[in-house]
Amino acid sequence: MAVAAVMAGAGCSSKSYDPQASAVKPSNVMLTAAQRQNLHLYTVAESKFHQSIEATGVVDFDNDQATSVLAPFSGPVSRMLVSLGDRVKQGDPLAAVVSPDFAAAEGAYRKALATAKTNRRLADLDKDLLQHHGVAQREADQAETDAVNAEADRDAALQALISLNVLPQTIKDIQEGRPTARPEGVIRSPIAGTVVERLITPGELLQAGTTPCFTVANLSRVWVMAQLFGADLQSVSVGDTADVVTGIGTKNFSGRVDNISALVDPDTRSVTARVVADNPGNVLKKQMYVHVLIQSRQESAGLLIPVSSILRDDENLPFVYAAQPDGSFARQRVTLGRRVAEQYNIEAGVKAGDQVVIDGGLFVQFMQNQ
Repeated sequence: MAVAAVMAGAGCSSKSYDPQASAVKPSNVMLTAAQRQNLHLYTVAESKFHQSIEATGVVDFDNDQATSVLAPFSGPVSRMLVSLGDRVKQGDPLAAVVSPDFAAAEGAYRKALATAKTNRRLADLDKDLLQHHGVAQREADQAETDAVNAEADRDAALQALISLNVLPQTIKDIQEGRPTARPEGVIRSPIAGTVVERLITPGELLQAGTTPCFTVANLSRVWVMAQLFGADLQSVSVGDTADVVTGIGTKNFSGRVDNISALVDPDTRSVTARVVADNPGNVLKKQMYVHVLIQSRQESAGLLIPVSSILRDDENLPFVYAAQPDGSFARQRVTLGRRVAEQYNIEAGVKAGDQVVIDGGLFVQFMQNQ
């Protein structure tokens, strides 16, 4: 009988040990009336809001206000006239080149000027002789044709000098037969801005129309190429406002989405949204990585609760404390959607009409862990 009793006792002991039963869910928290006075509750309700889409981006020049300056003529670089970071106006000199193209264009214009002047004088003389029957009509017509052709060559030679950015004073000196300085071509800035790239050095041989020499950009405005993925695409549209966050200081830079790419990047599987942003102080630099917050103009609806109501459990999963009909507070796991300012859009875990703790949740968690 004693052995049987021991066996029975052992059986009862092994039966009462249940690993599943040891993992008991935490019970609801009951608080006194005085403790409840220190809590603040928020009633969950359906709300309309505008989403804020977060993305990473890379700064680039505003290519509508930036240009690559190509060598307009061939020859070796004789002098550099600007340095990186210099601000220039349209037409300012950037570099000087000892160019045979420049000398040839100047010589061609001088020759065309002389030929046009001579042919026009002969044509006018033949025209006068024709009136006095001094020459035949055919000779007078040929003289006029020669004069017109010479004037056309003169105008073409002038346009060649203008395309080489020859100074108006130099052209005037040629027209008036005065000598000019050594035929040295000058590369000039086509726009106003900042010299952000200098790609040539003194002595380098340039090829007309092919050698890139400088990049000049207006840095008061830049492009930020933001990368969008998946569901973010349907929330962003052209015209949405955006904030560009650099992490340098506390100031953000305002911008606007002005283009969304029609293609998917094959490497990142993202779509690029181009944000045009103001750049006071030239803080935003090309190739700088930034954080972009795009404010969608599309209206969305959902359940919003304050950020302060969200707590984390031991597995770092979000939850809230919701008031129950019996006056207790129950821990309810939630699925967080997008953050909208100081609120979260809750996709699952609460419903409209629930009351959640937004101030004092840590105290409730402390009481539950006792």
